[in-house]
Amino acid sequence: MFKTRYTPLFLIAILLFLASCSTGKEGDTIHIGFSQAMSDDDWRRSMNDAMELQASLNPNIDLTIRDANYEVQRQIEQIEAFIADSLDILIVSPIQSKPITPVVERALDAGIPVIVVDRKTENEKYTAYLGADNIEVGRNAAKKIISSNAKDSIRIVEIRGMAGSSPAEERSLGFAQIINSYKNAVIVQQIQGDWEKESIQGQFRELLQKNSKIEYVFAHNDRMIRGAWEVARDLGLESTIHFIGVDGLNSPDGGIRMVEDGMLKATVLYPTGGEEAIKLALKILNGESVPKNNILTTTIIDEVNAEIMKNQFDKINEQQEEIENQLVAIKQQEELYYSQNNLLKITMALLAIILSLALYSVYSIFAIRKKNRQLELTNRKITVQRNQIEKIAKEVEEINEAKLNFFTWLSHEFKTPITLILSSIESINDVAKEKGLRLMNEVELIYNNSNRLLRLINQLLDFRKVEDRKFTLRASKTNIFTFSKNIFKEFEREAKKRNITFKLSINNEDMELFIDRNLMDKVYFNLLSNAFKFTPENGKIEIDIRDHVNEDTVAIHFRDSGIGIPEKELDGVFQAFFRGSNNRKNSSGIGLHVSKEFIEIHAGTIEVRSFHGTEFIITLQKGRAHFDESQIIADQDLVDTNIIDFSSEHLVDENYLVQVPERDQENYSVLIIEDNRDLLRFLKSKLKSEYDIHLSDGTDAIEKAFEIVPDIVLCDISLPNKNGFEICEILKGDLRTSHIPTIILTAMGDKESYLKGLESGADLYLTKPFSYSILVQSIKSLLYNREKLRFYYTSNIHKIEDSDAFGNLEQRFLSEVNRLIKDNLDNPNFSVENLAEHLNISRVQLYRKVKALMGISISDYIGNIRLEKAKSMLENTSLTVAEIAYATGFSSPNYFSTAFKNKYGMPPGSFRKSV
Repeated sequence: MFKTRYTPLFLIAILLFLASCSTGKEGDTIHIGFSQAMSDDDWRRSMNDAMELQASLNPNIDLTIRDANYEVQRQIEQIEAFIADSLDILIVSPIQSKPITPVVERALDAGIPVIVVDRKTENEKYTAYLGADNIEVGRNAAKKIISSNAKDSIRIVEIRGMAGSSPAEERSLGFAQIINSYKNAVIVQQIQGDWEKESIQGQFRELLQKNSKIEYVFAHNDRMIRGAWEVARDLGLESTIHFIGVDGLNSPDGGIRMVEDGMLKATVLYPTGGEEAIKLALKILNGESVPKNNILTTTIIDEVNAEIMKNQFDKINEQQEEIENQLVAIKQQEELYYSQNNLLKITMALLAIILSLALYSVYSIFAIRKKNRQLELTNRKITVQRNQIEKIAKEVEEINEAKLNFFTWLSHEFKTPITLILSSIESINDVAKEKGLRLMNEVELIYNNSNRLLRLINQLLDFRKVEDRKFTLRASKTNIFTFSKNIFKEFEREAKKRNITFKLSINNEDMELFIDRNLMDKVYFNLLSNAFKFTPENGKIEIDIRDHVNEDTVAIHFRDSGIGIPEKELDGVFQAFFRGSNNRKNSSGIGLHVSKEFIEIHAGTIEVRSFHGTEFIITLQKGRAHFDESQIIADQDLVDTNIIDFSSEHLVDENYLVQVPERDQENYSVLIIEDNRDLLRFLKSKLKSEYDIHLSDGTDAIEKAFEIVPDIVLCDISLPNKNGFEICEILKGDLRTSHIPTIILTAMGDKESYLKGLESGADLYLTKPFSYSILVQSIKSLLYNREKLRFYYTSNIHKIEDSDAFGNLEQRFLSEVNRLIKDNLDNPNFSVENLAEHLNISRVQLYRKVKALMGISISDYIGNIRLEKAKSMLENTSLTVAEIAYATGFSSPNYFSTAFKNKYGMPPGSFRKSV
């Protein structure tokens, strides 16, 4: 088996060795290693290509290029590997100067010459340096700015390369030398980058948003200047700022193309030196004397010479491509020549091994087939395993999402029973106040702990939103002292109970900040709740608000004399689920994490100190410049700060509530759509004394609404068949129920749900747990507004004619009703049934619709229109009373006269004489 398998290979190896020895090539192989800092940009790739092209011109050169990909430790390891391979010469482009210096020295100590290209090491312990004069590059850029500007003053932003790299330091030094010598030029700010455009765009955007009066931007390479230009373009400032970069590559995204396209004022040509590096290496290996520093020529490329430079580079590229093609052709010719030269020599040897090759071929065929079968089986196994892994991963993801959805659903479900608890306590409190009684401590305890449970649930929901990045800031101008004082009052009773000294101080009571009150309210409650939790009786808690007059910031200090936080644990305070080692109390561990996120959404900071207690310091910015316009609102949502006053000293005066107009011995009807039976029973028991209550669990909500046509609808969102949004949209879009005010009652308090509720046509959106008194007042207010609208309709019967003049379904409905009545005004047989048939609704639904909108029956409404028309004809025509009676649809003149007298107080004849 050994002879069959390996003998032909051995013979072939000998023949190839003999052929290679007789190729006629002279000289030993030169091993050159190149440690490239990175190769993900056009400039570095151009350097690599130039080296490989130059090396290909010398068949004795063996060039190895290794990419460190921005990793300093990786570059060190690569250079050490080159040293171990005993190279003839080493070329290095350092990522950073200082860390690469020792390993370059080790290469020199090992007897390997080292050429440093583009970037220098920290000292000059290398054989030669090759690269452009980076100081001169910076000077050229500065000279271009000064020579191109005729203004009295020039405001410049400098974008630096990676910290610690010699090009960045030297370019910055040369740039500053020229700029500082020109008294009217000033570098407004330096931005630190890492040679890539993404590293500077955020900083540059913040700079332009704060100060857009920038004339020039100089970046240490063309990639970063492109990033700066893109930011300026997004802000609409690209035409007011001149951009200057470095590299000047002739590529689709290179500096020359950007100058031609008008993106750059100029770019400084920075040669790659790839070709020169190989030539310099050969000189060193040949023992020629070479300078320590080999400087490449740089030049400015602007609109004057950009096209010329592009043409020159295109020509050079064409020549290089032609050279490469010629080299390939020469190599092919050489191979052909040597092949033909050796063909005769190896013919006899080939005849000797034909039999062995034939046997080996047969064996190889079977072996390859066997290997292919094994590979197919392996591939199938891998495919099955991969599919299994993907399936498991998908199942895990689905399970995790299901858990999160369950967690969110459960948190929302908690809100309904809390609504019942809080509303019941509120109701008990109202009864107690009416009787002048003080509530028991146990009832107060129930209420306070229900509120605490609600805040914990909201905190869990906030944590989910923070993790999913779903918070939208809604900032409005707020007096921070008034805001803080309102929250301060909510903790005063707790402080008195425990004899805790509780203070609020400020050095500027008129100070206003732009904050999202809902989010900031939660931050205050988190910090104060923690302070009261960990501060013992007779302790001290303080809120101190400091307006930094000479700065653009405000600091809010929360101090307590509690147990404090161990110093070694301070860094982890704001991490999710943090719990201090000295904390013996129950804690979710997410309050501070959520608070930090809320503060950072405000572009502020929060820090913690602990010494004889704990101090949290919130720093917020003044003004509104740090917010987008979309984050600023004129009217802020109300912060939920409902507190029941359990004392009997101040009884509630309910005279301020809007009084719904009385209806003639007929209660308003309310349809409550809710799948929670306890909440249904509670609302029915509370409202039935004032309203006719109809209930639905959601399965028959729309049918009941069409049947009853109630005066108002209370609707939950999470229902069995259709959700509350769909029910509201259907009712608002149907002629029979479009006039009915709708109140959404739900546990979903996020912005998206709120907007969706308004889009579906809801008149009011209340989140659970809601205050019962607010609900009652909301019902009365909506009914009061409906009465005002009804008064408007009844006072303008003849003005509602053109449906295009109004924007809602009720007005279009009344316009259609008026049109049908007027078209049939002279028809005494035109009845309510005929009108309902034309409108495609039932007689009962028409009656209820008109009654709800106008406050009168449809028959009376038709009669009023007939009488109004008759009155107009008496005033403006000479027709007889009988003729007018028949023209307005009355069956007889006598009936007309009776109806007219009942409405206007005199017979038609007397009315005409009085006109």
